[in-house]
Amino acid sequence: MKQPSRQSRWERRTQTPLLVLALGFAVAYAVPIVVPDASAAVHRACMHAEWVVWAAFAADYLIRLGLSASKKAFVRTHWLDLAAVLLPMIQPLRLLRVVSTLMLVGRRARMAPQIRLTTYVAGSVVGLLMFGSLAVLSVEREAPGGNIKNLGDALWWSVTTMTTVGYGDHSPTTGLGRLLAVGLMLSGIALLGVVTANIAAWFISRFERDDRVERAQTAAIAELASEVRALRAEVARLAAPGPAAPGAGPGPGTAPGAGAGLPAQAPGAAPAAAAVSAPTP
Repeated sequence: MKQPSRQSRWERRTQTPLLVLALGFAVAYAVPIVVPDASAAVHRACMHAEWVVWAAFAADYLIRLGLSASKKAFVRTHWLDLAAVLLPMIQPLRLLRVVSTLMLVGRRARMAPQIRLTTYVAGSVVGLLMFGSLAVLSVEREAPGGNIKNLGDALWWSVTTMTTVGYGDHSPTTGLGRLLAVGLMLSGIALLGVVTANIAAWFISRFERDDRVERAQTAAIAELASEVRALRAEVARLAAPGPAAPGAGPGPGTAPGAGAGLPAQAPGAAPAAAAVSAPTP
């Protein structure tokens, strides 16, 4: 059996810790938005926690790059990871760190087994709704003429936008808010496609399994019917009378008690010996 590479072992071991760090990032990002009146120390702690999480993902990328057998191939096939790591450095905005963390968590989550696809899709939906609501609230709360002023409005807007329903009672008025809306709509369509494809694949596999079982049962019934016909033929062959052996006994048409070689007598006829005249002395 082929042994996993050092890079694969590292990715398998660090997947859960990085997901835990991503949850910590979610808390650090949400607290200043949900509780804007928190002290400056709380805001600073949350800001530092966000950068620590980003640094952990950046270090993870560099370590995987160092463990890879081909550095050029790794960069070429993991360019999205690299973009997510460099994004906050280009423009160190809190919103860009949200996008960066979501991209990196999504890339690592795709390494999970296929059986966990539904779990990761559900987690992606919850994460997008939460981050979308918090992001649009942070952008639109102080916007003049904005109508998304609290977390409830932001969450309702995220749900209607992600499902592409779009009631229009709440909508972003700033350019950045509208950009968030576009990203949330595209993400919702993509996740809906993944869910639909997953459900369709499940039904198809179920139908194929049922069809295989039905074909196996039909073949078993046909084989059993063939064996029954063979047994009937064998029983009929054994029950059929064979040819009579010489001297084996009276054959058909021979009266009971008739001697061998004598013709059968009709009922009520006199014995043959009585019909022969006695010799004259």
